[in-house]
Amino acid sequence: MTAWQDHVDVAALGRWMDGQGLPGGPVEHAVLLGGGTQNILLRFQRGGRDYVLRRPPPHVRAESNETMRREARLLGALADTAIPHPRLIAACGEEGVLGTAFYLMEPVEGFNAAVALPPSHRSLTRQMGLALAEAAAALGEIDPVAVGLGDFGRTENYLGRQAARWRRQLEGYGAYPDWPGLAALPDVAAIGDWLERHCPTDFRAGILHGDYHIGNVMFAPDSARIAAIVDWELSTVGDPLVDLGWLIATWGWGDADPPIVPVEPWEGFPTTGELADAYAAQSTRSLAALDWYVVLACYKLGIILEGTYARASSGLDDGATGASLHASAVRLFERALRLTA
Repeated sequence: MTAWQDHVDVAALGRWMDGQGLPGGPVEHAVLLGGGTQNILLRFQRGGRDYVLRRPPPHVRAESNETMRREARLLGALADTAIPHPRLIAACGEEGVLGTAFYLMEPVEGFNAAVALPPSHRSLTRQMGLALAEAAAALGEIDPVAVGLGDFGRTENYLGRQAARWRRQLEGYGAYPDWPGLAALPDVAAIGDWLERHCPTDFRAGILHGDYHIGNVMFAPDSARIAAIVDWELSTVGDPLVDLGWLIATWGWGDADPPIVPVEPWEGFPTTGELADAYAAQSTRSLAALDWYVVLACYKLGIILEGTYARASSGLDDGATGASLHASAVRLFERALRLTA
């Protein structure tokens, strides 16, 4: 029995698919796909049709099933939009079929530039970067109410809650006794204070991906076009400018400050200013407070990455991974401090 069969009951899956009116027959040519998360992604054929099954990781976390249900709902809501995304085929929110919630989506033909940038696309990197910004802008222009996502996020004081929420997250790492603590980081408290003092007073609610960077998209194999935005597990309804801030926070900031999400080689990509211009050209939103969103992204992502280091410091995660993510967290906090200065 292969590893994926430990977590996907083929017979139960087949019965459920039959009940959904999908083509019958044996599950064939099954292969596990890699991804940016620990979720299980299984590509297979059945009845002459290709599928990708997505379910939570083997060790299901407390929020994993609800995350699957939210992802499926989001993908279904995007079905009639121009946003590039994996097309939802069917979803099972109940946990009785495979032991977890799961959904089926259409395979995406393309590549992840953060995994490997094909030689054929090394002359297209400028267009690829601009396409990223333009897709984020297009997502932010969708009316969440019109696509059935009016209750998909808590928008009241959305921006005002951010700094305090992530400060509490960072303080919680003190529970790991061997974590070096704030002494090993730049002045994170100053970043949080700046965010609270300069928080925009108003925004227009929209859909955001929540983890929008070059490693979470698939590019078309024959052009700079985005084939699909993937890994929607942090998506919500809030302020879509958070996605632009996240993209810029993880981008290359010049020869001496390479991207947080690396692509090799990093050559020919647009500058962060050009990303902002491309977004603005496709959006009705003001970018007057863009620095605030970039600082927020640096702060939030840095705190998330530092969490792995805190766990690794206490032997609860891989030490080499923790050290690498700690270095990235330090770089993000340094970027934030440069902007706040």
